[in-house]
Amino acid sequence: MASEGELGRKWDRCMADSAVKLGAGFGLGIVFSVIFFKRKTWPIAFGSGMGLGMAYSNCQHDFQSQYLLHGKFVKVSISTSYY
Repeated sequence: MASEGELGRKWDRCMADSAVKLGAGFGLGIVFSVIFFKRKTWPIAFGSGMGLGMAYSNCQHDFQSQYLLHGKFVKVSISTSYY
């Protein structure tokens, strides 16, 4: 079971990722709506839905993986002694 601090970090990462992906999908939806689809609203909804779907998938993966290291370097020491 993950500690309370690790769970909090996962929630923070999840919320930040959701905000970024929702904003990017919404922004791309607006751009496509204005430029290509004569100001229809469905590209905005589609882009927002895609962003939320990707964020949900990332959060689901993040909460289900218990041993995934995020942004941490693991030092591996290789000793080459052949005696």
